[in-house]
Amino acid sequence: MVSIGGEIDLSTAPAFEEAITEALERQPAVLAIELSEVTFMASVGLRVLAATNEKVGDSTRIAVVANNPAASRPIQLTGLDNVVQLYPTLDAALRATDE
Repeated sequence: MVSIGGEIDLSTAPAFEEAITEALERQPAVLAIELSEVTFMASVGLRVLAATNEKVGDSTRIAVVANNPAASRPIQLTGLDNVVQLYPTLDAALRATDE
């Protein structure tokens, strides 16, 4: 699982991307990305999510947890929620990925 809070912008995106890369080194079947503590998401954060989804293909399911408008609204407005699964809680994401 990758958990990030605060702002995801040009200055923080490299750390976000590195955290995801490190988590993927373990080749998980599911990668939960917890964004519930995010207060702002710039387009670069959306790019990181889209690129991650493209990179893993079918080898890893991406489950994005975003229960706040700062994270979920940009994902929904851009249609990224049609590409990566969006969940309101970590429990919901884990239950859904177990199915």
